[in-house]
Amino acid sequence: MLIEVTEELKANLTASELQVVNWLNENEEKIPDDSINQIAEESYTSPATVSRAIRKAGFNGIAELKYRISAKMNYVADEKVVNEIFNKTLTECRKTIEALDVETILRVIRYIKFSEKIYIVARGTTKLIARDFEFQLQMLGYNAYLLSDSQILKVSYKLFKEDDLVIIFSVKNSTPELALAAKYAKEKGGRVVTCCCISGTSLEQYSDLSVLGGAKNHNLIEEFSIVSRLPLHIISQTLIDYLML
Repeated sequence: MLIEVTEELKANLTASELQVVNWLNENEEKIPDDSINQIAEESYTSPATVSRAIRKAGFNGIAELKYRISAKMNYVADEKVVNEIFNKTLTECRKTIEALDVETILRVIRYIKFSEKIYIVARGTTKLIARDFEFQLQMLGYNAYLLSDSQILKVSYKLFKEDDLVIIFSVKNSTPELALAAKYAKEKGGRVVTCCCISGTSLEQYSDLSVLGGAKNHNLIEEFSIVSRLPLHIISQTLIDYLML
């Protein structure tokens, strides 16, 4: 209810003013778009009566009344949008967790534990996830190194050695240097693990293991083709959490 009609308020209103208050309570959604004259016409009163009723109800005037209603309506709309975002994030997390295979995760853990050197490969904004993964591995005592420069990836065959572990983070493998690095690692006798949000990419043909997260069907920022990397966060954190046990 827009205006609480207490006994005290009733005693302070004329019959016409009460009629206005009742109309306001019953037509709250129309008020932001109606003029004071329209409200008077629809409530069968006069503009002066509408003005007095609004002031007696505790508002400074029609402008404040409209502002409060608009703010309230915007809040309800924003609340709905936030709930939709929560549901989207929850769905994404659930899809990723459901997609993760326990045996695959445990095999990746074994690769990490028994590798002398671990290269973490990523490009674009995904390298932020890779950098955090690198840092946490280093804090746990592993020899982890991030590779994200395209020129270095093109000549990464100079770096990789037998029994090295290469972990690649990619949303959808849209960067050719990633597959090139994976190919070089396999040619050198290393192991390759791909953490990706979709299946069927060219990385899989060079990967010993593929860890797949929940696929995304829409962009978060469409103008720049930026999609959610939450599944990759979940994968990387799952690996770190297990290594910390």
